[in-house]
Amino acid sequence: MTAADIVKDIKNRKYKPLYLLHGEEPYFIDVVSNYIEHHLLPEAEKGFNQTVVYGKDTDMMAVLNAAKRYPMMADYQVVMVKEAQDMKWGKDDDSKKGIDPLLSYLEKPLPSTILVFCYKYGKFDKRKKTYKAIEKNGLIFESAPLYDNKIPAWIESFISDKGYKINQQASAMLSEYLGNDLSKIANELEKLMLNIAAGQEITLKLVQDNIGISKEYNVFELQTALGKKDVLKVNQIINYFEANPKANPIVLVLGNLNNFFSKVLAYHYVKDKSPQNVAREIGVNPYFVKDYELAGRSYNYPKTMQIISYLREYDLKSKGVESNAPHGELMKELMFKILH
Repeated sequence: MTAADIVKDIKNRKYKPLYLLHGEEPYFIDVVSNYIEHHLLPEAEKGFNQTVVYGKDTDMMAVLNAAKRYPMMADYQVVMVKEAQDMKWGKDDDSKKGIDPLLSYLEKPLPSTILVFCYKYGKFDKRKKTYKAIEKNGLIFESAPLYDNKIPAWIESFISDKGYKINQQASAMLSEYLGNDLSKIANELEKLMLNIAAGQEITLKLVQDNIGISKEYNVFELQTALGKKDVLKVNQIINYFEANPKANPIVLVLGNLNNFFSKVLAYHYVKDKSPQNVAREIGVNPYFVKDYELAGRSYNYPKTMQIISYLREYDLKSKGVESNAPHGELMKELMFKILH
């Protein structure tokens, strides 16, 4: 079951008395929990029948005491624990010492209470009795991170749900530039949609104009220039980065280059070099395959391995390990080593 499926059920008033939303990707947990928090109860009922607490600021007994209350002049009450990973859950061994209040409640939850645990940045231990009790009497949703090559399709789906369209080049650029942080991508897209007409197609130019990606001097143009071994263009971009360090922090640049050359390395291992197979094997949008083909011809396997080693070395230097050189100087040194 997806986050969208859970939201659809809640819209149709198909509720569970227990929800455990857990996993490494916080975005989908937020999608479900935000909908429950803002839409499950009418505004007039929230004052008496909705309790939202944070794991580090509460304890299990307080949560259970809230869950055991009956709703006031309503059919349901909502008790939500955000950042539940910060709360002390106890151990299964505790139940051997006597009655476990949490397990007792989870085994017989109050039908009029909707108890929601938002457990982010990791998986809940499936071996625990609490997990099994929630699974039996409620709903468990695991929010898994998306692979990089799935991000453009997710972007297109997100945009479509909002009544807009986006072309493949724009979605691929957003994916490469913003990485796999879905919350960040969603936030940038929401801001972009405020600046364009409803139903308008989001193009590469709109992305560049509204999300702060320089048309000529960005890390993707740097990757392309490196792939072509265009020394003049590489130096122009690095000089721009040096003059605009806040817009192009070395950590972001090195991270993107490491991702790029790791995929160039993977390209060398691919036997079937057809575009669709390369895209699938190295995990990139087909739109970018030509860049990896070009880089693969420019840098053979040993050189690619050496470049990845350089990137790790300069990542450490940028953090002050065995070097106090300005970031601009470090980038120039690194570019020279990559190109020669």
